[in-house]
Amino acid sequence: MWYNNILETIGNTPLVKLNTITKNVPGTILAKIETTNPGNSIKDRMAVKMIEDAEKSGKLKPGGTIIEGTSGNTGMGLAMAAIIKGYKCIFTTTDKQSKEKVDALRAFGAEVIVCPTNVEPEDPRSYYSVSSRLEREVPNSWKPNQYDNLANTAAHYEQTGPEIWEQTEGKITHLVVGVGTGGTISGTGKYLKEKNPNIQVWGIDTYGSVFKKYKETGIFDKDEIYPYITEGIGEDFLPANVNFDVIDLFEKVTDKDAALMTRDIARKEGIFVGNSAGAAIGGLIQLKDKLKPEDVVVVIFHDHGSRYMGKMYNEDWLRERGFLQDEKLTAKSILAKKEATEIVTLDATKTVLEAINTIKSMNISQIPVTQQGMIVGKIAESDILSALLENPGLKSAPISEIMTATFPFVDLNTSIDKISSLINKENSAVLVEDESGKIEIITQYDIINAISG
Repeated sequence: MWYNNILETIGNTPLVKLNTITKNVPGTILAKIETTNPGNSIKDRMAVKMIEDAEKSGKLKPGGTIIEGTSGNTGMGLAMAAIIKGYKCIFTTTDKQSKEKVDALRAFGAEVIVCPTNVEPEDPRSYYSVSSRLEREVPNSWKPNQYDNLANTAAHYEQTGPEIWEQTEGKITHLVVGVGTGGTISGTGKYLKEKNPNIQVWGIDTYGSVFKKYKETGIFDKDEIYPYITEGIGEDFLPANVNFDVIDLFEKVTDKDAALMTRDIARKEGIFVGNSAGAAIGGLIQLKDKLKPEDVVVVIFHDHGSRYMGKMYNEDWLRERGFLQDEKLTAKSILAKKEATEIVTLDATKTVLEAINTIKSMNISQIPVTQQGMIVGKIAESDILSALLENPGLKSAPISEIMTATFPFVDLNTSIDKISSLINKENSAVLVEDESGKIEIITQYDIINAISG
């Protein structure tokens, strides 16, 4: 048996029992692995449904252009369907999204416009506003508007809900879903509650989003809104697809907990998933006291880890945000193990001959070059040798004429892995500013010394 095109492979994703990461949570915890969809996310389902509904209603005409504000996953589903069905795509996204997501959309031939994150939705620069403007300006175009297009919810009512009901043989007691546009939780939850009204539907939210407070108080509180890192869940407005009647409660999860839990799912369950899965499991663990041993919980794992390589799966990114406090050596711990030495520098006006004498007398092979106290470059034995071989008369020239780019700067939290990768043929060392503001140098010898010390 074969499929006629890639879109026919969407859906029927596996349900997999979690064994380690949720070992302290009562009940049977099952993950719906939506990464097996061809676009590696659950959004493939609703992308095709939105397009098919628009074709039926005449909103999307042959040869048309699909314009959408998307963080990547919906764009991927739309771009894939557009290729099969013969449409063009223009997507707007925010500068918060990972580079991998933008690159993936471009790989499918879509045009991607990156807009600022920290502006109001009504701001003309926001990715919502830019996509709306393009829809007005581009002839024969259609904007799916995944937030308010109820085909989003319908896709999950028709597909995701029935799949889960069948896969659990009707035993599901709880559905746990990260909420962004709201289509997944509302459509899946509505179907399941129609089958069994006692099923609990839990929405996972993030700090900086309005959902939880709105559900609990009916108040849309602008003071709840502030920038956050977690991708794919939470909003600063109320999408039409969020059906608050279907959702029994919301639980907020911090950026840090969501990021670290995302990594833990890969490390403890061998399932490579995105940021919203980490948030969902984090929320489930926070709510564990509400569960009983006989409960059957289904958690949606929305998308694939490959879209987060530069973020949740990058230790330096985690360290920079203070999310990772591990035992790995950092610039700070390398400096602590290093003997205190005064860094030797040369002013850019010094001559090449003076540089040769300094290198000889100090028994060092490279020296940072300064200008008005600021490090502006470096000079190495090899630079001097190749310059003098070419032009022996350069001995009396200022070193600024033959210096090369300065050593890379790192901060005190930079990991030993990152520092090692920066030290190469061009750079035999890195520079770091210590806590007192003094510039220090770290060489390969210092790294070896720190590891063995």
